[in-house]
Amino acid sequence: MTAHARKPWIRIAAIVAILTLALPAFAKKQVLGKLGQTVQATKILAQPAARAKVYYSAKAFEYLIVNDSKYDTWLKVKLKNGRDGYIARNAVAKLPYDVTQTTNGETGFESGLDKTSIPGYALKYVGTPYVWGGNNLKGGIDCSGFVQQLYGKIGMNLPRTASEQALVGKPITRLDDLKSGDRLYFWENKRNKIGHTGIYMGNGYFIHSSRGKGGVDTDYLSEKWRKILVAARR
Repeated sequence: MTAHARKPWIRIAAIVAILTLALPAFAKKQVLGKLGQTVQATKILAQPAARAKVYYSAKAFEYLIVNDSKYDTWLKVKLKNGRDGYIARNAVAKLPYDVTQTTNGETGFESGLDKTSIPGYALKYVGTPYVWGGNNLKGGIDCSGFVQQLYGKIGMNLPRTASEQALVGKPITRLDDLKSGDRLYFWENKRNKIGHTGIYMGNGYFIHSSRGKGGVDTDYLSEKWRKILVAARR
């Protein structure tokens, strides 16, 4: 575990390290909050005030456990020591996944594995290295292999390449209609074909195995990505 993961706030490394989807049936679950991801560099504060004591300076795209607060412009952040910090609401995207803790201390995401919960399950593989042609969710995998392997876990047998996968399933033609678990397909000019794919998480985010990021990671569906998004399938 890294030095960062030992600090008193939930970081991506800590969430991924303790992620357990198959929680024991006898363990009582407590919902800690929603999974959130910062959309910009920001600060976690002791109070809902810009000049309050700074608990931590978060980088963009870090994971947090967040809850609504009575303040319109602030969210609560659940710290590892049990306390709450505060973060500007516009600096965080709330993802559609509950983070739970059991009576025996295990933490994970509350979801049965189906199309809509695949993105939450996929988070356990954040950090898996990108390998061209790879099919190993832990040892190394490419974008289409990542999508194929995850959908295989719910009994959906997708083709191996992104361009072939883009022909399978119900087409989604409007960004506003995207739902968690939809597959996204992107054009690659260099090869003049669909050459990349990922899985939509909700709130504008998707997860993919990215050569540019060195492996499995999340990204915001920014203008850069929307310009080359050519298909979405459910």
